[in-house]
Amino acid sequence: MLNKIIPENQIQQAQKLVEKFDKIVIITHTSPDGDAIGASLGLYHFLSEIGKIVNVIVPNNYPGFLKWMPDSKEIIVYEWKKSLAEETILAAELIFCLDFNSPKRIGEIAEVLEKAQAKKILIDHHPEVGNFCDITISHPEISSTSELIFRFICRMGMFDDLTRSCAECIYAGMMTDTGAFTYNSNEKHIYFIISELLEKGIDKDLIYDKVNNHQTENRLRLQGYVLYEKMKIFPEFNTALITLSREEEQRFQWRRGDTEGFVNMPLTIDGIVFSAFIREEENMVKLSFRSRGNFPANRFASEVFNGGGHFNAAGGEYYGKLDEAVALFRSNLPKYADLLSNIKTNEI
Repeated sequence: MLNKIIPENQIQQAQKLVEKFDKIVIITHTSPDGDAIGASLGLYHFLSEIGKIVNVIVPNNYPGFLKWMPDSKEIIVYEWKKSLAEETILAAELIFCLDFNSPKRIGEIAEVLEKAQAKKILIDHHPEVGNFCDITISHPEISSTSELIFRFICRMGMFDDLTRSCAECIYAGMMTDTGAFTYNSNEKHIYFIISELLEKGIDKDLIYDKVNNHQTENRLRLQGYVLYEKMKIFPEFNTALITLSREEEQRFQWRRGDTEGFVNMPLTIDGIVFSAFIREEENMVKLSFRSRGNFPANRFASEVFNGGGHFNAAGGEYYGKLDEAVALFRSNLPKYADLLSNIKTNEI
């Protein structure tokens, strides 16, 4: 049996809105990852199955290795079709906000969302959630928003309406947000959910293959380059740093998603407990942080770069030059020296 995480009153309130309204929009965060796309398309397939008119809107493009998901071609990308996206949001009767805890996570769409008269339901697993929706279903202790979508559907008593396409998207989201169930995945109920998704006919091995084994040659060469040329180790802080400039991205014909997972790679080095990946974009610098054990990556992100996220997986943005962001990162490491030298990694 699946434990009941979402309060019953929230399930009843949300279900009434789902039953009442037909024109529904699903929105997720900028630079959508596997969980964002998996949760959004999973909910899309469920709502479509019960007769709703549904649109998924994302702020910008997302990685090609996620575009195999059923009906991904129906997603409206805001940066490409702003007028259509805005008209669709403003015409919606109900809006689901998935996998983000603050309107700032959806970029320019935030202004449109604020104007929308639709009822709004947030389903998310990030800490420090904002109060911008009529119903807020927030559970940072859950490993992925996709898992919450599964729980939401089941708690409404509508598991029979969960299609194979829906199950494939939910599984992909759960898998990618746990590193193929290698972290944040010790909760036994995750595997109960997987067994239920298998009952719907998913091929979990094929999903893993589609996500991980269809990369470009340029991405593999870029991976080798950053590991050999760009990774810096700070042994006194048990920390690793990878940086990447726009010029370097262009050299390897970078496409969105090509650097997915790069921040995790240094954590495979014995003794490294904190890893940072700092990448230059057109108008900003993107920062990703990962940690092992009890070092709070989200605290570092928040205090140094005004970012945030999960305890062991966080990020942020820096509006300045790449070398400035790198200097800020390096200058702040000594402030966390005690934490970085007293890490408990729960090793066997």
